[in-house]
Amino acid sequence: MITLAPGQLEAWLAQFFWPFVRIGACLMVAPVFGAVFVPARLRIVLAAAVTLLVAPLLPQPAVPPFSGAGLVITLQQVLIGAALGFALQIVFDAVGMGGQLLANSMGLSFAFNVDPLRGASTPALGQLYMLLVTLTFLALDGHLLLVQVLVDGFRTLPIAPAGLGASGLWTLVGWGAQIFAGALGVALPGMTALLIVNLAFGVMSRAAPTLNLFAVGFPVTLVFGLVIVLFGLPALQSSFIGLLEVCMRVLRGLTGGEV
Repeated sequence: MITLAPGQLEAWLAQFFWPFVRIGACLMVAPVFGAVFVPARLRIVLAAAVTLLVAPLLPQPAVPPFSGAGLVITLQQVLIGAALGFALQIVFDAVGMGGQLLANSMGLSFAFNVDPLRGASTPALGQLYMLLVTLTFLALDGHLLLVQVLVDGFRTLPIAPAGLGASGLWTLVGWGAQIFAGALGVALPGMTALLIVNLAFGVMSRAAPTLNLFAVGFPVTLVFGLVIVLFGLPALQSSFIGLLEVCMRVLRGLTGGEV
């Protein structure tokens, strides 16, 4: 007869539970994995599959999972996983905000559509940018790189009552400013070109005061904006790849790895 002591059951539970909590929290928040169209059951199954692969290779703290220290460790794992997913989500939000700024400049601010990644209404141009960078993220195996950073994080930031710490939290707060810097970097070339177009219409209004700029200027601005979007797609992709590289360094820094 096989007999199991309560201590053995707690040790087995802790071996798989805490890695599952960190991985699951990250996948619930991270882009693509945390999208509205991805069922929660699929995310749980994926987190469990990754946990089964990596948990036997990880050192475990000698702390009972149902103790006060075990509760602290659980909260720390949730915080670490959510912080990693949130830091990566900022890159996608920066691109979406850049598309929204450009849409406001070219007169497409009224064109809203349902974003399939979040289930909320977003400008059509911002949604287009989000879909493009999502496909780029998958083509570059960014989802696999995220899993690699997660797994390597257990070595550099092991499971313990001490989590990110004050320095890690401040790093995450500072990285949050990247949503505005990244959006400006994505939208600034197009906004500058549209500003020149608007200045040209201003000169035309001074030369021909009877010209109805609202009837003429809006279609012309819209056409110029679409042309700018078309020729700006390679720059959008390069900007996103640059943001993604910086984000991966931030993720490694959060988990104590080499930047």
